[in-house]
Amino acid sequence: MRSGKNIGNLSRRQLFRKAVLSLSIIACLPLFASVPAWADQLEDMRRSGAVGEAFDGFARARDGSAQGFVATLNEQRRAIYVKRAKAENVTVEQVGRVYAVEIFKKAPQGTWFLNENGKWTQK
Repeated sequence: MRSGKNIGNLSRRQLFRKAVLSLSIIACLPLFASVPAWADQLEDMRRSGAVGEAFDGFARARDGSAQGFVATLNEQRRAIYVKRAKAENVTVEQVGRVYAVEIFKKAPQGTWFLNENGKWTQK
């Protein structure tokens, strides 16, 4: 089978890129928790329901009091996503979606998640 041959809708090259992207993103996840105070604050806000996570890899303020925190957190996430997207030659949206899966896996029970259809569900 040639390397350019399609597997389903994706070529081997695209599959390889996606695999490399996923692995490199997973390796960078600890960056979100690099400042313990931020990580603790995020966990507290998730636990209270003031902050939720979304399908696109960005946090959402579920309470007005969390808007400033979420804006700053999302700026940090966007910087990571942009850097990773450029390195992997993919879109920021693709990177965010991969991170969203990992965020969901690592988030504690009770964390709220916004689905693509606009519905909130609790883990």
